[in-house]
Amino acid sequence: MSAPSTPALRRALGKWDLTAIGINQVIGSAIFLLPADVARLVGSWSPLLFLAIGLSSLFVALCFAEVGSRFDTTGGPVRPARVAFGRFTGFEVGWMLWFSRVSSGASVINGLAVALGYYWPTISTGMPRAAVILSVLGVLTWVNVRGIRQSSWLVNAFTLGKLLPLTVFVLVGVFFADLSRVAPSEPAPVANLGTAALLLIFAYGGYEVTGVPAGEAANPKKDVPFAFIATILPVSAVMTLTAAVTAGLLPDVGASKTPVADASALVMGVFGGLLVSVGSAISMTGNNMGQLLSGSRSVFALAEQGDLPAVFGRVHPVYRTPHVAIWFTSIVLVVLALTGSFVFLAAVSAVARLVVYMSACGATLRLRSASMASRVAAAEFVAPGGPIVPIVAIAITSSILVSATTQQLLAGGAALAAGAVLFAIATRGARTAA
Repeated sequence: MSAPSTPALRRALGKWDLTAIGINQVIGSAIFLLPADVARLVGSWSPLLFLAIGLSSLFVALCFAEVGSRFDTTGGPVRPARVAFGRFTGFEVGWMLWFSRVSSGASVINGLAVALGYYWPTISTGMPRAAVILSVLGVLTWVNVRGIRQSSWLVNAFTLGKLLPLTVFVLVGVFFADLSRVAPSEPAPVANLGTAALLLIFAYGGYEVTGVPAGEAANPKKDVPFAFIATILPVSAVMTLTAAVTAGLLPDVGASKTPVADASALVMGVFGGLLVSVGSAISMTGNNMGQLLSGSRSVFALAEQGDLPAVFGRVHPVYRTPHVAIWFTSIVLVVLALTGSFVFLAAVSAVARLVVYMSACGATLRLRSASMASRVAAAEFVAPGGPIVPIVAIAITSSILVSATTQQLLAGGAALAAGAVLFAIATRGARTAA
C-alpha cells in the first residue's frame, strides 16, 4: 500500500483576487497622511508628483509581471531571483521580502491602536493596546490558516472597504475643490524633489507581493501579469486624485496633520471625518491581513526550495494552507508589535525593497538571455520595448539607494548579513541546488 501523498496548496485564486491582494498592500494608512507630507516638500507640484511616481512604478511592475509569467510557484520574486542569479540570491530576496512584511505589519498594527485611541484613549496604551493587537492578529491568523479562499474573501472585502471612502471623498470633494490650487503655481523645488519622490516610491510599494501566492492561483502565468498592471493603474489614479482633491480643498494642505480627514470634514461635516477614520482603520487592518498572507508565503517558498527547515513548508492536511509559516510569521509580527522593536527595523525597509525590486528588474533581462532558455519556461507576458522597461526600472529603483541615509544602508546591510548567516546554518551540509 502506497503512502498518502503530501497535501498541496489549493489553487483557488483568480486574477481579481490577486489584484485585490496587490491593491490592499499598496493602499494602507499612508495615503491619508501623504498629501500633506509631499505638499510640505514640493508645494503645488504634489499631485503631479503623485502621478509621476505612480506611472514610474508601472515600469517596475511590468518587470514583476514578466518574470511572474514564467513561474507558477509560491514566492513571487524569490524563484526568478534563484533561477537567474543563484540559490543564495534567491534566499536573500525571500528573506528581505519576509523581513519587510513583518516589520511593516508591526508598524501598521500599532498605528491601528493609535487610531482607535483617538476615540477610546485607553486603547492606545498598556494592556488594552496589547489586547487590540493580539485580538486583531489572532483573528487574521485564524482566517489565514482556515484557507486561501477565506483569506481572499476577507482581502477582497478590506480592499473594497478602503477604496469606498476614498472614492466617496474624491467624487464629493471635487465639486467643492478649488482646482486652481492643483496646477503648479511656482517653479519646481528641485532641491526637494528627490526626497519627495523617495517618499512616494515607498508609498506606492507593496505591489511586489502580488505574485507571492502564485502557488495558490488557478492560472498564475496569465493572471499574475494581469494583476500587477491592474494593481498599479487604479492605485495611481486613486492616490493622485486623493492628493489633488485634498490640495483643492485645503488652502494650506502642508499645514495639516490629517489632510484627508480635514478635507473630508470640510465638505461632509462629521460624517466626512468619520468616513475617513473608519476607512483608515479598515485600511490598516486589511494591510495587516495582506502582510500575514504574503509574509507567510515567503517563508513557505524558502522552505519548499530547501533553504529553510522543512517544517516551514508543511501544508495543513485539511485547510491546505502553509499553517506553520503562517503561525511563525504571526508570532514574530506580534513580538515586534508589542515590544516596539519595529521602530529599530524601519530603516531596513529601504534596502529590503531595493533588493526585491532590483532582483526582479535584473531577472527580467537575465531570463531573456539565450543561455537561460533551457532552464526556464517562456514568458507568457513580455514587457514592451525590449530592454527599455527593465533598464528604466533599474534606474528608478537605484534612486532609492542613492537617496538612502547612512542609517538605512547600515540597517539594510545588517539584515542582509543576518540572512547570510541564516542561509549558511539552514543549508549546512546540503547539496547546492540551482
